[in-house]
Formats: sequence, C-alpha cells, structure tokens
Amino acid sequence: MNWYVSLVQAHPVYTAMAQFAVLGTLGEFASKWLTARRLFSPFGARGTLLRMLGWALLAVCIKYAFTGFVAFVDGLSAHGLLPQLGAFGRAFAVSLAMNLQFGPFLVIAHRLMDNAIDGAPNWANLDKALLSLLWFWVPAHTVTFLLPVDFRIGLAAVWSLALGLILGFYNRK
Repeated sequence: MNWYVSLVQAHPVYTAMAQFAVLGTLGEFASKWLTARRLFSPFGARGTLLRMLGWALLAVCIKYAFTGFVAFVDGLSAHGLLPQLGAFGRAFAVSLAMNLQFGPFLVIAHRLMDNAIDGAPNWANLDKALLSLLWFWVPAHTVTFLLPVDFRIGLAAVWSLALGLILGFYNRK
C-alpha cells in the first residue's frame, strides 16, 4: 500500500482522474451488462474513451470538492456554527454537506456529458439519480470520510463501480 499512498501524494489530481476514468467507466459497463444479462461493448471504442475522459474531468471536481467540504465543515465547527463532532459525526456532516450542495451539480454535469457523448438528450430517471445522493452517496461518503485522506478518492471511485452494479442489478430485464 505504500506505493499507492506515495503515488497519490505525488500526483493527487492525476491519480483521481485515472481511478475514476477506469472504475467509473467500468461501473457504467457493469450496469449495462447486468441490465442486458450479457457481456458486450455498450458504448463502442469512441464512446468508451469519451466516457473515460468524462469521468476523469468529474474526478477533478470531486477531488477539489472532497478537500473543500472537509474545510467547510471544519470551518463551521471552528466558528461555533456546528458542534464539535467526533470522527463519525464529522464524516457524516462532510458527506451530507457535499452531497446536498455539490451532488446535484455533479449529477447534472454527468448527465450533460453523457447526453453530449450519446448525441441525444436523455433526462429519464434524473429524479432517481438525484435521490441516489441520499440513499447511496451520503452513507457511502460517510464511510469514505472516515478514511485517511490518501484513500478517499480511491474508495469514491470504487463506490462508482458499486453503484453501477447496484443499478444494473435492479434494472435487469
């Protein structure tokens, strides 16, 4: 694990981009595979590369949001606007603040990128995507923010894969 920590510390933004490009795209593949109950290339080579690029761009936003919302919650606590929180309370507060404020932007930006890649507007189930901020991302990121800083983005990328698996399983034909 030392190699991973060293790499993340030396290149925090690039490693975030790489992890999300691979795992986020794999989550989208897994969702399509589980929905169709077969392995296939759902996006083609061009679509896959564009999706990986989209995930990499989202990863930059996510990396900055992770840092910013930790500072936001710590600042509120320091100024007496939140009580002093233990580790779990702080992790939950960061996750809740981030997913309620930054989450909707990220969901809509992701959908806009998918629409641009696919060349057609698709706003179906946007309400479900926004609700996933509450039922999936708040608990997932609470766990994420309990980890040391160097492991947070990696786990968030894994959560993207996990959500793809969950959505694929529940959307099976």
